[in-house]
Amino acid sequence: MAMNLQETNSFTLHSNSTLEDILIEKLLLSHDPDDRRLDSDQLLHAMENIMFYATISEISDLDFIDNDEGKITDIEAFGFKETLSHLINKISHEILCKCSGEGSLHEKTMILFDLLGNYRWDAKAVIVLATFVKSYGEFWLLMQIYPRNTLALSVAMLKQLPSDLSAFTRQFKALSLLMKTVIDLTKCVIKYESLPLSQVKLDKENKSITQYNIYLAVYWIIRSILTCSFQVSALKAMTPVQYSDSTTIATWELSSLVNRLKGMYNNLNHQVEECSKQTESQLYQSLLNNFNEEHNENQEVLQILFATRDNYPLLDCSTQVKLGLPELKNKVVLLLITKPELLPIEELLLLVQQTCDNPYNEILEESYEIVWIPIPDSNSWTDAEKRSFRVLSQSIPWWSIKQPWSLNSGVVTFIKQEWNYRDDPIMVVLDTQGNLSNLNALDLIFIWGAKAYPFSNSREKELWEEQSWNLQLLVDEIDPLITNWVNENRYICIYGSEDIDWILEFNSKLKKIRNSGLQLEMVYVGTRNESEKIQKFLSLIQEEGLRDSLFSLCLTKRRSFWLRLESIIRSKLKLGYSLDTDQALQEASALVNNENSNKSWVAIGRGSSNDIVRVEGSKMMECLNRFLEWEAKVGKLGFLGALRTAIDPPLSDEPCGHESKTIPYGEEEELVEDMRVCEKCKLPWKKFVIYK
Repeated sequence: MAMNLQETNSFTLHSNSTLEDILIEKLLLSHDPDDRRLDSDQLLHAMENIMFYATISEISDLDFIDNDEGKITDIEAFGFKETLSHLINKISHEILCKCSGEGSLHEKTMILFDLLGNYRWDAKAVIVLATFVKSYGEFWLLMQIYPRNTLALSVAMLKQLPSDLSAFTRQFKALSLLMKTVIDLTKCVIKYESLPLSQVKLDKENKSITQYNIYLAVYWIIRSILTCSFQVSALKAMTPVQYSDSTTIATWELSSLVNRLKGMYNNLNHQVEECSKQTESQLYQSLLNNFNEEHNENQEVLQILFATRDNYPLLDCSTQVKLGLPELKNKVVLLLITKPELLPIEELLLLVQQTCDNPYNEILEESYEIVWIPIPDSNSWTDAEKRSFRVLSQSIPWWSIKQPWSLNSGVVTFIKQEWNYRDDPIMVVLDTQGNLSNLNALDLIFIWGAKAYPFSNSREKELWEEQSWNLQLLVDEIDPLITNWVNENRYICIYGSEDIDWILEFNSKLKKIRNSGLQLEMVYVGTRNESEKIQKFLSLIQEEGLRDSLFSLCLTKRRSFWLRLESIIRSKLKLGYSLDTDQALQEASALVNNENSNKSWVAIGRGSSNDIVRVEGSKMMECLNRFLEWEAKVGKLGFLGALRTAIDPPLSDEPCGHESKTIPYGEEEELVEDMRVCEKCKLPWKKFVIYK
């Protein structure tokens, strides 16, 4: 096998013809890694669980650890496929056939290095460890259950296992301590091997010393595992007379290895931490530099952002296919950064609706991708957070980082400090060249969906310049039926309240008006923080078949309505619009403030008209009680005009006197032609003819 050139060059700094140097030369001669990839961290976690259970004497009395790891990752490579179980069985066979015969422990260890030449250093250690832990776990499973299981007793007798292990207590304690030390040392190797060394330039001397000690550590890990394996295998060949001397020698041998490996761990852990700190610092600075520069394509930025030794760091969640960064070339990349729990359900569904399910999305022809990057509150991932990620990453329609816990802490620090990520989700947009175009496009997408492509700050400003306050902005795409009503230019009454009596009375009043011939649709949108009382009331209405008398959005869509309002406010404020001068900001804020004060409210508009009448619930009820007084004006002013004058009657028949332009009333309602109204108060202006 070929020797890795990079590792050979770093090794020459230590070539003093010592025994360790000669050993490492032989290790490197056997080391010829290819594209095979193994999730060493996940496999090691599973091994830790097995070792934990193996040290418990009464397994039936345990409260089991909640271990939802799922299927342990098989070995992956381009053009190569081998199951992990097949590899473990193959290593077990080698240990049984070649390593248990004549020859020194060193020679037997080197046999395994030859067999594992195509794997990285961390994979070599974890695979051999898995081989031992599998057989050790099976051994203890038999020993723990055979007293009350006839089948287990028969198998234990067939294997000639000792019936009483009390004489081996010290030996097994030493073995458990050694395995714990082996696992700690293996974690150091995994941590170093996961560093994105191609993206940084570490101090040469420190890197060289660290690699040197990595090779030694893996050698002694595998050698220690073989020692444990041979000791467990020797138990069945012992007679009770041999127990005392044999267990004393075995305990001493294991304890000596514990001392050696602990010393190696302390040294290597310090060196790996230094390399890790250098990596974090350099990645942070590289990201800082890259986002302050212009780029021609996005690959360099993405390689630093997803810095890893894995060539396929991304996952298509809908197909579970692993993807490389070149798949994002020439695409707008939307980085959805959240906690491992992702988003609240209403935000998640609205985001899916506004992107994947949006008709405009088909026109874009996969010009953009959403990549989910979950980041926990603490610096490390808990088992619960990993489980949450695994479940969600199998159910969302976007991409995600494959192993978010492997995201370099320097990158995480950059996201928190430079992109201001705290607890609330954000969506950072990188354009096709990898340049930062929007620090948070989440509200933009909640409002306009795929129509907002390429989701930049400039596109957000452009959309607001084109958009006025109307029903289309307020309820667009939340519900297909309402969208059809808007397109059909119908009158739509949207209202919210927590007062059940008011809701029933209001519906009754408007139903009478509708019966008089007015085509008016009514939609109840709930409240921002809806009580269970209201939810039960709406469920009862639905069950009793009274939907015609009270049309209400479902709970998820009601929440989407309020989310949309809040997004309008945040988007406007982000772009610098003022509450004093911007109508959309004023109206959206007024609706939210009504909710904050627990007041009922009503907003009535028509189609895509910019004319919307908004009024508090109590005042609206007073107006409806006086409907006969202003009904006659509907023919002249239209329903909205007549309603507005009933709510806020003009002080006189004279023009309002506002210094503002007028707009054709025919654009607002089709009932009256050639009428113009004030743009501010929407009251009609008198028409005068001047002759010259």
